[in-house]
Amino acid sequence: MFTPKKLLLLFLLILVGFVLYTFISTGFFRTVENRFDGETVLEIPIKGAEDISISLEDSFAIVSATARLTFPPTEQEKGGLYYMDLKSGNFVLTHLTPDFEKPFAPHGISILRHDSVYTIAVVNHELEGHSIEIFRLIGKELKHIRTEKSTKLISPNDVVLIDENRFYVTNDHGNAHGFGRLMEDYGNLAVSNVLYFDGQQFSKAAEGISFANGINIDRARNLVFVASPRRFLIKVYSKGNDNLLTFLEDIPCGTGVDNIEFDAAGNLLVGCHPNLLRFSAYAKGKKETSPSEALKIAYRGKGDYSVESIYSNDGSQVSATSVAAPFGNLLLVGTVKDDKMLVLNRN
Repeated sequence: MFTPKKLLLLFLLILVGFVLYTFISTGFFRTVENRFDGETVLEIPIKGAEDISISLEDSFAIVSATARLTFPPTEQEKGGLYYMDLKSGNFVLTHLTPDFEKPFAPHGISILRHDSVYTIAVVNHELEGHSIEIFRLIGKELKHIRTEKSTKLISPNDVVLIDENRFYVTNDHGNAHGFGRLMEDYGNLAVSNVLYFDGQQFSKAAEGISFANGINIDRARNLVFVASPRRFLIKVYSKGNDNLLTFLEDIPCGTGVDNIEFDAAGNLLVGCHPNLLRFSAYAKGKKETSPSEALKIAYRGKGDYSVESIYSNDGSQVSATSVAAPFGNLLLVGTVKDDKMLVLNRN
């Protein structure tokens, strides 16, 4: 029979176990060393360059940047899309959306080439809701095409185009706010999802994910990779003819994986947050820095992969790396809310 004293002791044991689990599962005890086999080419002043997508065919990058202050935002954040020519070696950013008329706080992006035209899909956060903005890019001329909204866009994070009209988008939470959202963050509940947009409406393509974050498609192998930073996993799915995603396996990464890009050889390059509690405090403005990491993942097939850390920093050079986009030996490193992005040259 449980006495009040035994019940109190049991509660305290559960509480201590939960706190310890939270610290361990978020990388709190990990020591992050400053390590990179290469050199820093340039530090480019830009606030919150959270996502970067590169056209290997035409040698340019599109940067999604928002001047984030704290999370959750209390006022409308402002940002834009930027074009960077990678052939010249000057790494100059050209603002593509200075005249975009609606509130624009871009987050995850995807670009897709068809003929000589690029479609760009962008997650946009407005105070009153979320949307996916679709643009067309010809040269350096960007035109807004349409806005897609849905109540299913609970907390959209990243997007990847299937073609000019269809895409996947991740919801990093299954709850918009309140206790449920808190339990997702600290209780590690796996209730977020991936949505499929068929050109007309949204539907669930995959669910049961803990903080679905970055997403990308390996078109050659018909595979979709989804980052689950809260569980330090890259989740691998096969894409069906109905565009539903069938889970294949998890790739343990040991760090808080974020946006996913591919190099020319098909390897995954992933921006990461090694210490999620530190990142959370940094995102809320309670800490001045947060450690950064970039991974290279060679995925050869089910059960056959390797994970390599190619960049790590304690936050002294750059904080909260969210993307590491490759172009030859170069690595374009973006962040959630730091005031710069990096151009690195790997040896």
